[in-house]
Amino acid sequence: MQQVPHRDARWVRAAYESFVGSAGSEEPDGIDPVVAASWLRSLRNGVDPDRPSAVPVATSDDLDDYRSTHPLAVAMPLVRDLVGGATGDGLVVAVSDDVGRLLWVEGRGQVRSAVDGVGFVEGAVWREESVGTNAPGTALATRRPVQVLGAEHFARPVQRLSCTAAPVHDAAGGIIGVLDLTGGNAAGSHVALALVRATVAMVERELALRATGGREAGGAPWADDPAADADLAGGIPGGAAERAPDLRLLGAPTLRGRRLSLRHAEIMLLLAEHPRGLSAEELAVLLHPGDLSLVTVRAEISRLRRVADGVLGGPLLAGSRPYRLARMVRSDVDTVRGRLRRGDVRGALSAYPEPLLRRSTAPGVERLREELEAEVRGAVHACDDLAAVEQWTAREEGTDDHVAWTRLARLAEPGGPQAARARAHLGVLERRLA
Repeated sequence: MQQVPHRDARWVRAAYESFVGSAGSEEPDGIDPVVAASWLRSLRNGVDPDRPSAVPVATSDDLDDYRSTHPLAVAMPLVRDLVGGATGDGLVVAVSDDVGRLLWVEGRGQVRSAVDGVGFVEGAVWREESVGTNAPGTALATRRPVQVLGAEHFARPVQRLSCTAAPVHDAAGGIIGVLDLTGGNAAGSHVALALVRATVAMVERELALRATGGREAGGAPWADDPAADADLAGGIPGGAAERAPDLRLLGAPTLRGRRLSLRHAEIMLLLAEHPRGLSAEELAVLLHPGDLSLVTVRAEISRLRRVADGVLGGPLLAGSRPYRLARMVRSDVDTVRGRLRRGDVRGALSAYPEPLLRRSTAPGVERLREELEAEVRGAVHACDDLAAVEQWTAREEGTDDHVAWTRLARLAEPGGPQAARARAHLGVLERRLA
């Protein structure tokens, strides 16, 4: 069984001092493996724990010119809308480019002074090679969301801060920057991680829509369906009711009312999300965290063909090199996303009764589940619909969502029961983070 990493401050500090004191000869047992690997890279790169290399800072004019043309410039209004409120909660919001140069650093108060004091300023480059383990730099190095808490930073001057960061991808899938929250303990909480992930998902969707002229990047098999296009535009022609989904994945999985096995539902989801198709090898990697034989994948595909063709009255899958969907199949996930695109957050929540294939442990499905929850969460954070925000906070996913509870308190009538409940719950959350 994999060991749960220690995040206790005293344990981490002791492990850090032992590791640095031994010049890396003593392996940092029990530490988050992402952090431990970053410490090793920092040591090999010659980072001085007490005096990390001075980070180069661009001149103001050069920085202004550069960031005005950066792809993330168009997304900054969305970033500020989704996480700007966090700057009032003792956090600094930072956005870097793909080489770690900080383009925007926004916040105020003591935390802003603290980050300025360690050189975490606009124009500075925060890569592992120069300053050691830190969330923006390590997110770039690992190409994944990262949290670095206190003494997990390699440079001692930064160890009183915590941070959470995640890479941002363009429509083609390349990393174009990183979104980061930095501050005290709250910056290293699971709430901060959820907020960063949700914001990145919304930014990436915005960039994809801009790149494709408003149509989803990738072009799912149903993207040219007139009814689907009408749904995206805000309604079905003639005022007809929204079409019921063929495939249900947000609950017990079914295809036109017929129950699907979890494995068949996973395959359907993955093929729908990869309209250009997937090879048997790619499906094997996305379906199982360990080794799944190609024979098993092909056998499941064969069974799925028989089930789906019988339900749909015709072939569902085309070819095997790669496997792909041959016909339009609309899912309840598309219903949720369509309503989000229309700004109908309350309707999206109604169509989202539970997480995507919640029992699945397939790596590809887990990633899609996190992305969909992040999209919904981000829409809730940005909306002004009091009923929608209250609906979200009443759900399991919203119980610890500090941003949503803060928004509920702001939208509720002052002195009313909703505002009182929100303030009381925020007090509970803040005591947990203290």
